[in-house]
Amino acid sequence: MNRLVEIRSQESFCRERAALDSNRRVFWLAQAEEWEQRALEEIAYHFRECNLAHAPLRA
Repeated sequence: MNRLVEIRSQESFCRERAALDSNRRVFWLAQAEEWEQRALEEIAYHFRECNLAHAPLRA
């Protein structure tokens, strides 16, 4: 989950830059959206791994 914290930190950084850099606002918001998508993918991966680890063994 440390990776998720890093990804969310990058997303937050991009959103802060968007607020401060009006000339490149669209760029920074697009970057933030990419980081947000990575975060969602990381969460999905984590849950898939957890589900596999706790799945009952079938014979």
